[in-house]
Amino acid sequence: MNNVQLIGRMTKDVELKYTQNGNAVATFTLAVNRPFRNHQGNQDADFIRCQVWRKPAENTAQYCKRGSQVGVTGRIQTRSFEGQDGKTVFMTEVVADNVEFLDTRNQSSQGKPQNNQNQQSNNPYQGQGVPVDVNDEDLPF
Repeated sequence: MNNVQLIGRMTKDVELKYTQNGNAVATFTLAVNRPFRNHQGNQDADFIRCQVWRKPAENTAQYCKRGSQVGVTGRIQTRSFEGQDGKTVFMTEVVADNVEFLDTRNQSSQGKPQNNQNQQSNNPYQGQGVPVDVNDEDLPF
């Protein structure tokens, strides 16, 4: 099993690029606080590189900036490539299946939460059906 769940703040603005096939890919780094304090009483953080693809990548780049708090679910992936100096570089990153906008930069500056209609939904029935008006007399109890 390879599952990751993170909540942290973006360390800089999202970097959005497109592949040759036209797929969007957004890259960002999350500062995730450790659940304990060091011997000096400070809370350390881990800086975790994340990647998200396609429409969620475009939404993340549009709505999240440096300082935005997000929740990420995904998987850990490792890869290697040849660096400019000719040496092999190994990289570990989180490939996100879902990015939830917990506190975007705009919300932080305004001080009031907003609904984000562009979040990826896990509800397969969203947008289906007709609202039903139920009267108390219709209930069997």
